[in-house]
Amino acid sequence: MTKYGKKILEIVEQSRSHMTAEQIFEALRQTYPKVVLATVYNNLNRLWEEDRIRKVSVEGMPDRYDRIQRHDHLVCKKCGRLLDVDLGDLTVQLERAAGQAILSYDLKLMYLCEECRNDANKKGM
Repeated sequence: MTKYGKKILEIVEQSRSHMTAEQIFEALRQTYPKVVLATVYNNLNRLWEEDRIRKVSVEGMPDRYDRIQRHDHLVCKKCGRLLDVDLGDLTVQLERAAGQAILSYDLKLMYLCEECRNDANKKGM
């Protein structure tokens, strides 16, 4: 793994904020000021393909990157805010329902975050 790949993996594993490639790029530039954005994208794709990080895709939003540890996500339908939620490992139940062995799953529960609910209530008054 390249020095960039190692540092990117470290950044993703230490973050709990579901960073975008651009945010990771800015964090990486603190250590490697001459790095280019394409290097970040290439390394993120490689780390994802190697199952060392997770890519969290939400329609209409840039991909975000997360540690590989098993967990699921709450996604605000309005603002895209992403929060971790631990629902336990549902693999056995999902395999039983699907009738197939599954490699992995990525569960995203859609909701309205408190801030967006408050905004909606204010506008409804």
